[in-house]
Amino acid sequence: MGAGKSAVGRHLAGELRFDFCDADEELESRTGASISLIFDVEGESGFRARECGLLDELTQLDKTVLATGGGAVLAKENRRLLKTRGSVVYLKTPLTTLIERTRLDNSRPLLRTENPGETLANILKAREPLYTEIADLVIDSGELSVAQIVKRIVEAV
Repeated sequence: MGAGKSAVGRHLAGELRFDFCDADEELESRTGASISLIFDVEGESGFRARECGLLDELTQLDKTVLATGGGAVLAKENRRLLKTRGSVVYLKTPLTTLIERTRLDNSRPLLRTENPGETLANILKAREPLYTEIADLVIDSGELSVAQIVKRIVEAV
């Protein structure tokens, strides 16, 4: 959430001459509804069920850089699919950077709380071990530009 997955993914796909797919954008396109609306109508559990089905399909695409939503790792099946069907890059971003990048973004349903910074800290605490568990490559991305991150990924691949 705010790590730059989509920006880095688009740039990386261009460098590799791969297709790019943002899972959240694909879900919105297929349903005709925003992620926020899906959360409002179906709750997080409904959204996660849709996300799981979609990731099963998207992780089977060839020559595609896939940017998942930050919570995709919460489901054990998603972690298995991501780990076994491709290379996973974790863009490890400091909490202060995540807070700054998301502070004016009202489209993130999980951050619509009294204290979004605290919520984000709790989310990161719960998810970071899961990101690390499946990552083939971890990049500390807080101070790096998109181009620098992509260069590191390309060098590592």
